[in-house]
Amino acid sequence: MALVVVGRASASALGAAGRPLPVLRRALGLVRWCSPGPGPFQPARVAVLAKTTRFQFEQQRGGGGERDEAMRQRLATTGSSYCGLLERHHNHSTNVQHLLDCLRKEGIEARLVKRGDYSEETVRWADAIVSAGGDGTMLLTASKVFGRHKPVIGVNTDPERSLGHLCIPLRYTYCFSDALKKLRQGEFRWQWRHRIRVHLAGMGFNPRPVDLHEQQLSLEQHCSAHRSTTPAAVHGDKAGPELLPVRALNEVFVGESLSSRPCPNPHAPSPAFSLPRPSYYEISINGGPWEKHKNSGLNVCTGTGSKAWSYNINKLASQEVEDLLLIAQRGSRATQPLEPAYVEQVTQHYNESLIFSPEEPRIFFSIREPIVNRVFTSSLHRGFTTKLAVRSRCWDACMVVDGGTSFEFNDGAVATLTVDEDDALCTVLLEE
Repeated sequence: MALVVVGRASASALGAAGRPLPVLRRALGLVRWCSPGPGPFQPARVAVLAKTTRFQFEQQRGGGGERDEAMRQRLATTGSSYCGLLERHHNHSTNVQHLLDCLRKEGIEARLVKRGDYSEETVRWADAIVSAGGDGTMLLTASKVFGRHKPVIGVNTDPERSLGHLCIPLRYTYCFSDALKKLRQGEFRWQWRHRIRVHLAGMGFNPRPVDLHEQQLSLEQHCSAHRSTTPAAVHGDKAGPELLPVRALNEVFVGESLSSRPCPNPHAPSPAFSLPRPSYYEISINGGPWEKHKNSGLNVCTGTGSKAWSYNINKLASQEVEDLLLIAQRGSRATQPLEPAYVEQVTQHYNESLIFSPEEPRIFFSIREPIVNRVFTSSLHRGFTTKLAVRSRCWDACMVVDGGTSFEFNDGAVATLTVDEDDALCTVLLEE
């Protein structure tokens, strides 16, 4: 892997006399961690993975035989609009058909794949995969792609209601032929989004995942799904290390299945439940000493995920920053009033520091709502690393990858999270 300046942008980064642009950040924005691409974008076969719309999901919940009027009434009781869901479903279907038509017009064999039919066999068949949905569909698409030279392209099929951070620019939803033209002519850059791999060892874990993408499970159903198969490691025999069959494009979360679930209080006059259950584990950063933690869970993200849940865990509001600056100002006995523009500038600078490039081979961990006392010191609440190990001391915990795949992770289980170049996901950045 090399640090290079790529594409036609490198020529524009310098003036006619070779002088750098006056805005240094703009020039630095052209610098990327990247590797040689899989070659020109000339796929013969493309799989188009379409999301399950909310309308389709509600049809499934109704058992498939529910009449339209009955479904309309059921949705009305929850405050949902039957007509609104149907319209969005039609818009999505129209946009998916547009993708297929554009691909076939270019002589590419295109296969439409539903979420329930998506498998590793689909990935092997295709030269490239188009994710037709939003960020959730993109995460599902990436979950079964392990080779670093299998291009994955996200297209937002509901741009009116979905942001689609992981998708190509919204205008290509309606003119995908323009995107194909740019890809054919090489007017793009390959982007490798690093992912997290997880090795499990010890006791108290189940390496067989529960798929959450198509399910809405209660806590009891979720626990039952995990315990339907009980490998030796769950029964107590030490096992591992075992590489999990998934890679995290956004994040890995570790915590009790329901952090607000009460625990029995033996001192209560009745069998009432009174205390919330925090997540209890130990972590080691880059092979360092183990440190005990009690909190609401651990989030470990990639550069791709640094704009998602991790960002919202750690970002500060202007009000919080202003309070801190006022305290610092009183400590320094300064009398000059704080300007709102300065407070906003500091807030923005801090929040931007939480985001890093998807192509950087490192991870960022965040400890949610840490409990700090004489037993649990918690010297670091967040930070960057290249390797993180976590030893579970939980009783009913899970490790969830990209919000879609769950693994049982209880007392005695040890997970090691790292980044490997071979796991990077091949995506594209289209030039504007």
